[in-house]
Amino acid sequence: MALFLICSIVGCGNDIEKVKMFEPQELPAGVIRQARIQQSENGRLQMLMWAPVIEQYDRPRSETVYPQGIFARFYDGYNKPTATLKARYAISYDGRDEMMVKDSVVIIDLQRGDTVYLHNLTWNRMEHRVYSDQPVRSKNGDRVTYGDSFESDDEFRSPKIVHQRGTLEWTEEE
Repeated sequence: MALFLICSIVGCGNDIEKVKMFEPQELPAGVIRQARIQQSENGRLQMLMWAPVIEQYDRPRSETVYPQGIFARFYDGYNKPTATLKARYAISYDGRDEMMVKDSVVIIDLQRGDTVYLHNLTWNRMEHRVYSDQPVRSKNGDRVTYGDSFESDDEFRSPKIVHQRGTLEWTEEE
């Protein structure tokens, strides 16, 4: 009887890791797989976006997460592509009307031929502005430009690299 009492007292301890397993976890309110989103204005195509997974969260704040990244193609309103954007992760803060893409962000301006590489990029929908306060690299042909930050209108018509440090040109020999 004494052995049974000792075993039951020892077995009643709370292992904090086991207790945490039963605490409510933040789970998405909805999940969409293989999403294709089309945005148009006055019946004219503005953007197509693809995402392998979209997760919608309601608590603690409303946000939409793209944990496997996004690919977006922007159009001029006449079905002609003007730019593309690719990132490995994205999050839309619904209450702030902002979206941030990060992790290997690449923007290709299909009209100018520029490719811009960023760590992250924030889109403020209300201001119709995109910006990044992180280092940026831009490539056009053999020309490479570095800068401290990036800003543009949200249609990428007026991209600007802030505090450019220089341009390097080279030719590769085969």
